[in-house]
Amino acid sequence: MEHELDTLDRRILAELQRDGTLSVDQLSERVGLSRNACWRRVKRLDDERFIIGRVALVDADKLGLGLSVFIIVRTSSHDPDWLAKFRAAVTSFPEITGVYRMSGDLDYVLRARVADVKAYDRLYQRLIAKVPLSDVSASFVMEEIKETTVVPVEVR
Repeated sequence: MEHELDTLDRRILAELQRDGTLSVDQLSERVGLSRNACWRRVKRLDDERFIIGRVALVDADKLGLGLSVFIIVRTSSHDPDWLAKFRAAVTSFPEITGVYRMSGDLDYVLRARVADVKAYDRLYQRLIAKVPLSDVSASFVMEEIKETTVVPVEVR
């Protein structure tokens, strides 16, 4: 049974989002709880799926993947077979880091990380070979002003 988050739960989530490598001792010190009480809360947050994973954030530039691309997709087909084919295609490319079905004029927005424009073109060619798309356009990120994985956890 899921329960409402209190201030301590929210502080734990905020701290873990800033640094997922914190030990229970370090975390308990930061949020002002005993080690055991903190561990029980973290376990409950895990069990209730408030925490859905722990990852290492990697510098894409250092890996030679310095170009971030937003790909706008419009399609004339919306049937379940096309959607299954599209879903299989976009989830099969590691370069595609986000896929969003949109409201309004756009059907889908994809986010990709690639080395350069030529690498994007190769990704584009592989994508259209796997699934028919009506219209595809791309915007290349010139400057990342803010990039975060942190979900706002309002501490009340």
